[in-house]
Amino acid sequence: MAKSAEHAEAAEQQRQNPPRSKEARKGIMIYAKPYRKAFTGVFFCTLIAVFADLLQPYLVKIVIDDHLMQGKTEFRPLLLIGVLYLLLSILALLFSYLQNNLIQRTGQGIVASLRKDLFRHISRLSPSFFDRTSSGSLVTHVSSDTETVSQFFTQVLMSLMRDGMTLLLIIVLMFQLDPVLASYSMVLLPVIGIIAFSFRSYMRKTYQLSRSRLSRLIAFTAENLSGMNLVQAFHQEKEQERQFAEKNETYFEANLREIRTNVLFNRSFDLLGNLSVAFIAWLGGRAVLGESLEFGILYAFITYIRQFFQPINAITQQWNTLQSASVSMDRIWGLLSTKPELPDDGDASFPALNGAGSPQVSGAIDFRNVTFGYGDGEPVIKGLSLSIRPGERIGIVGTTGAGKSSLISLLCRFYDVRKGSVQIDGIDVRKLPLATLSRTVGLVQQEPYLFSGSIIDNIRLFDTRFSPEQAMQACKFVGADALIRRLPDGYDTMLSEKGSGLSTGERQLLSFARIVLYQPAILVLDEATANLDSSTEQLVQRALDAVAAGRTTLVIAHRISTVMDADRIIVMRSGVIAEQGSHEELVRQRGYYEQLFRHSQGRPEERGAG
Repeated sequence: MAKSAEHAEAAEQQRQNPPRSKEARKGIMIYAKPYRKAFTGVFFCTLIAVFADLLQPYLVKIVIDDHLMQGKTEFRPLLLIGVLYLLLSILALLFSYLQNNLIQRTGQGIVASLRKDLFRHISRLSPSFFDRTSSGSLVTHVSSDTETVSQFFTQVLMSLMRDGMTLLLIIVLMFQLDPVLASYSMVLLPVIGIIAFSFRSYMRKTYQLSRSRLSRLIAFTAENLSGMNLVQAFHQEKEQERQFAEKNETYFEANLREIRTNVLFNRSFDLLGNLSVAFIAWLGGRAVLGESLEFGILYAFITYIRQFFQPINAITQQWNTLQSASVSMDRIWGLLSTKPELPDDGDASFPALNGAGSPQVSGAIDFRNVTFGYGDGEPVIKGLSLSIRPGERIGIVGTTGAGKSSLISLLCRFYDVRKGSVQIDGIDVRKLPLATLSRTVGLVQQEPYLFSGSIIDNIRLFDTRFSPEQAMQACKFVGADALIRRLPDGYDTMLSEKGSGLSTGERQLLSFARIVLYQPAILVLDEATANLDSSTEQLVQRALDAVAAGRTTLVIAHRISTVMDADRIIVMRSGVIAEQGSHEELVRQRGYYEQLFRHSQGRPEERGAG
């Protein structure tokens, strides 16, 4: 059962990642084109190093056959050959050093460019991609997979070049020494080919299985670290440890299977090499005793036959790296080939004020007969139409799943509508460049995200177009200046990941300061005060009032108290607008909003209401 499960998992991996190795390798090799001169340098360094190394046994053959076996006692020729042997050794060492340094610099440069492009590509993918792809899997692509591709250039490619060249020169030298013995040795080549072909398919499956299980392990670890507070709050440590141990065990088994396959593959060549040396020693020894072969030639031939298997063994030892690199190339190329689901080909722009100066956005929003659903599922918004005036403050309420956040996602263009359109100042958001749209609509979420870095950089989002003084002025505007200056290093205080050193309210104030700094025409607050206590909420609410002044503002809220003073409240129910109006108007209607209001006040629902 276990074996059949393993084969099924490998088959599933193959199905999800169809063979595209040739296309992937071509795509990755594009990154190697700027380094053609470097690869040429590696080739010539390798050629000199290999040639210098392989000439050394030939010099020993000359000493044995032309001097020792002839009984010559002249010291000078032996000294010259010894000096030449030393020079060849130094030459081989020097050019091997140059070759390794050059290939490492080249390989790391290629992968650095690949990693940079991969991260840039990921950052441009649509939000829906991240909804269905785990962060752990993406971390594996950017770190582990690119490192494996690096090993292809620094290890596999180097081995193919150096050891392939060594093998070719050894064959030439062997035929130069004795064509008969060399011909017997060539019988080994088809045997080597059969062994390699027999192992190839099986080894690829083992490497794919190992990589997929490692990816799952990393994804599980990343998700648990992100949600560790929740795990500890519900005392789920043992359950998570059990699941981690289970995934760790499956990866351990796949890794052992990979190692066993690799050891069996390489030891097969070791055995074949030893049998070949024994056969050549027996065959050549008989020829030497029969005086049809010189002893120096037999010595050089045995040395070369041993060296003959060294490059073959070195190449086969890189087989696992080659297979892993092939799988990693497939995965990386599959990711690089993923197209953003939201095309950024819009070229529309907002008109400039009075026909001159920077574009000005009034902030009028129109949802025109909008229908939207996630993937191929049922629509969550159905034929919705809504017009929002410039500068109007809109509250959006409704139960979970009513379509509130989906409405905002369409305005920010995290997704595109199925039917209808979303317009800002009469321009369809699909016709606006995404960069323009992101500057026009400012989003403050329930959990504001802060990066590792100083407070000043988090407010500017590392955008040096804004001076530190401008960022400080924004903080003063929202009332965050005093609390920041109480910190040990003030605005230079370094924050840890997600700003864990600050309270939720303090993080929210910093997100408001960002809005003030970037000056979007439309402000969207997605449950921005949902996790705050009453005193902190009052502080944040004052900041919100300051930020929202003069801007079209949309406030999504579960708590009715958050939107009671809005110009208009939109009540969402099952993907449509059930009611709309001011708080007083909606309460007087005694409809669905009035029921929500009663629940929020902790009052029982009146029978017959709505």
